[in-house]
Amino acid sequence: MLDHPHHNDNRDYDYSRFPDQERTEYAAIIDLVAPNSRVADLGCGNGALLSRLVEQKQVTGTGMDISESGVTLCRQRGLTAVLGSIDRPLPFRDDEFDVAICNVTIQMVMYPEVLLREMKRIAQYQIVSFPNFAFWRNRIDLLCNGRMPRRMLFDYAWYSTGHIHQLSLTDFHELVEHVGGLRIVENRWDRSSNPVKNILMQSFPNLFQMLGIYKLEKK
Repeated sequence: MLDHPHHNDNRDYDYSRFPDQERTEYAAIIDLVAPNSRVADLGCGNGALLSRLVEQKQVTGTGMDISESGVTLCRQRGLTAVLGSIDRPLPFRDDEFDVAICNVTIQMVMYPEVLLREMKRIAQYQIVSFPNFAFWRNRIDLLCNGRMPRRMLFDYAWYSTGHIHQLSLTDFHELVEHVGGLRIVENRWDRSSNPVKNILMQSFPNLFQMLGIYKLEKK
């Protein structure tokens, strides 16, 4: 068996190796959260998003992650964080939070339907973001090369990635229907300064949006 270096494998979830950085989806997610909300950040990683929510929206936040290094870094930031799997029954009370967030992680858990169901149980609103596997470049890559698109795997190989449940925007809508008791209240699409490109991006998001960002509400 070949021994691959850690930087070619993202299944160990060692957040101590990654510098804190501003990710493109943070601003959109923060904008979807009301000030002073009670927030659960599921799959919080090193706490970068949660710390921004505390600073910018004065939320009361609790993070949860499977990574010991992630939880340790959260606590070093002064955040409340617990260690555990987010796609199992969560150690939180019903409606303990106003908002449950899962940022670019739902495709990395074994039971995404359990995760979404638990998000519904613990919070009135749910914010979920994920890479859209049906993005047009991935479709062309798969069609022309006949292999899993490296772009959507963030340049990892299919066997060395934690992205185990690739999904499209359409797939997510079907998951919301399957879980039940939720409705989509808002989404955030990227925009383009090119008017023709922008029309395509807004009219056909499942083809032209790289990232889905959804806000759901418990019915």
